[in-house]
Amino acid sequence: MSFVFDIAAAQQASATGKYNQAIQNRNAQVAEQEAQAIEQQKNLDIQRFDQQFVQLQGSTKTAILTSGVELSGSGYRILESNAQQAAIEKDIIDYNAKIGQSRAFEQANFSRMQGNLARMEARQAQLGYYAKAGQSLLTISGYGK
Repeated sequence: MSFVFDIAAAQQASATGKYNQAIQNRNAQVAEQEAQAIEQQKNLDIQRFDQQFVQLQGSTKTAILTSGVELSGSGYRILESNAQQAAIEKDIIDYNAKIGQSRAFEQANFSRMQGNLARMEARQAQLGYYAKAGQSLLTISGYGK
């Protein structure tokens, strides 16, 4: 009668594998959502930075003009330098976001691979239990001797 327990164990192994795969697929979805959130945060950071940069340039221009200097020569170079630094800063924000997104997508892929592995392991266990049940039935019927 142990074959009954082996069949039940095979069914349980299959259910466990499906459950573990579902968990890992959910983890993959969460990681992909994190990648989307990183993209949205990057866009917000760049918008905020652009607003701050416009304010900085306005303040710098005002300071230059109120000091009695014309907006040429060194005053213009200051504004140009600010613009170059702003471009670099935006590139850094974009780069960091891409790194974060890559990590999140890699985690999603890894979770899916773990889910597939859990499912394959469960199938192997399931087949093992069915084989054991079959062996038990053969032994009971006298063919396994």
